[in-house]
Amino acid sequence: MNQRIKEKLAILPGQPGCYLMKDKHGTIIYVGKSKLLKNRVRSYFTGAHDRKTQRLVQEIDDFEYIITSSEMEALILEMNLIKKYDPRYNVMLKDDKSYPYLKITSERHPRLLITRQVKKDKGKYFGPYPNVIAARETKKLLDRLYPLRKCNNPPGRYCLYYHLGQCLACSENPPSAEVYREIIQSITSFLHGGYKEIKKELVQKMTRASEELHFERASEYRDLIRNIEIVMEQQKITLNDNADRDVFGYYVDKGWMCVQVFFVRQGKLIERDVSLFPFFDEAEETFITFIGRFYLHRNHPKPKQILLPVGTDTSMLEELLEINVSTPLRGKKKELVQLAMENAKASLTQKFSLIERDEERTVIAMDKLGEALLIETPHRIETFDNSNIQGSDPVSAMVVFIDGKPDKREYRKYKIRGVKGPDDYETMREVIRRRYTRVLKENLPLPDLIIVDGGRGQMSAAKDVLEDELGLDIPLCGLAKDDRHKTSELLYGDPPEVVQLSRKSQEFYLVQRIQDEVHRFAITFHRQLRGKNLLQSELDKIPGVGAKRRKLLLTHFASIQEIAKADVTHFRKLGIPKNTAEQIIAYLNKEMADETNEVKEDDE
Repeated sequence: MNQRIKEKLAILPGQPGCYLMKDKHGTIIYVGKSKLLKNRVRSYFTGAHDRKTQRLVQEIDDFEYIITSSEMEALILEMNLIKKYDPRYNVMLKDDKSYPYLKITSERHPRLLITRQVKKDKGKYFGPYPNVIAARETKKLLDRLYPLRKCNNPPGRYCLYYHLGQCLACSENPPSAEVYREIIQSITSFLHGGYKEIKKELVQKMTRASEELHFERASEYRDLIRNIEIVMEQQKITLNDNADRDVFGYYVDKGWMCVQVFFVRQGKLIERDVSLFPFFDEAEETFITFIGRFYLHRNHPKPKQILLPVGTDTSMLEELLEINVSTPLRGKKKELVQLAMENAKASLTQKFSLIERDEERTVIAMDKLGEALLIETPHRIETFDNSNIQGSDPVSAMVVFIDGKPDKREYRKYKIRGVKGPDDYETMREVIRRRYTRVLKENLPLPDLIIVDGGRGQMSAAKDVLEDELGLDIPLCGLAKDDRHKTSELLYGDPPEVVQLSRKSQEFYLVQRIQDEVHRFAITFHRQLRGKNLLQSELDKIPGVGAKRRKLLLTHFASIQEIAKADVTHFRKLGIPKNTAEQIIAYLNKEMADETNEVKEDDE
């Protein structure tokens, strides 16, 4: 604990508010709230903690706090601060997924859609469906049963769905508003449990078709019945009042929390959602924050009632969400809450071994890699690799691993501009210069460790740019490969020396995964660029092929070989004249034959 933190701890107020933990770069890594800031913030720096909390505390270099007038204000402020700063350790609040709904639009010719946004647009919404496949299958089933609009065709211009009996909006005499109202009522009834009558009708039609020896039609009815049974399977847990409720239960163990949510719609348990995450505050406060974020920041529609375990502070959530929140003490509602808690416990117990294994592969491996290099834990690792064939189409690629896992949103590709010929060192200088000049210019986060795929030469080139040109002091490693192109050695230091990593250790496997990933990314980019350039350069040489026709050919054919093998009729369909098509085919076949002869001569 540094002197600045000690001084701030001594003057903490005994009031509610939020606190923001920062690392050495000034980045906010954790946001929390408390009804008594003085006690909560001090607790991080006193007493014993589990491993994950120790890791958080070790990274804290400074903190700020914001006083609020009530615990409710602290809760709202905490949620807004997490949304604004997206702190690394507030993991459970990063899940911003939204669930799909079935929607019937309020247009003149209504449509049945799948959407993840519920708007006040007079449409009818059904759901949510945490199981996306269930939503899609339900829509497919309803599309076959009810002929709502599937196209934008004017009356009399029939679409494919019209011929299948699934769209009547494009018929010469579109359905009236009254007919649509009846269809919408039928769909509503179907989704609210009225599918049994439709299933009964389909069974009768299937039997009748079978008796009349119309076996294909009978099999269609059979498939429809089967789909109804799968998609609209009757739930065993029901409540008699047909109300919409969300039921929450949670379980904690070893600093982790599992929250289970049951979605009860029209009195029936239709689906569940499971969230699993580490937490650093009091369990009940974390649980309340999770529920607040669940509705306000994940935009989950609020039901009429929320059911929570006994002992949860419901008053704050009722004020925050403005809906009924209760903790049932008896009956089926209590049984539902207990069932949610039992499921949460089962999920956490079942997945804990997988979590520990994943943590060992990533977080612990990252810690041990830092220890081996005698640096702080490298939470953000940026790795570079170059790719070219004898200097042609040189490219470079960067991959980013955060907390031991790839973050593909941060990956970058580079076309090399100022290097001629196969010069790997100058290529490395250019890409390092371009990357970190932009990082400094745009104030992007700096990595804790840079890895270059290569040996001492590549390391020296990267170091020249980082230290001499840009004035950056960032730990730099090199990765050498053996004869079989497998990760062999990790180089570090000045002069570079081999870092002794056991080949069976998780930190070695982490380095290996990083090297394989950056190599894959660079090679893939190079192949794409080379294939495109090869195709373009060959087409540019053909008489009668300009920019428009070249683009047309590139769009419809994947390779030179595919164009050369194509028939003249394929070109005619693209609007290319017969004589031009024949020229293209003849030219490409001649070029391919010449290349084959050159290869034979080289072999001889």
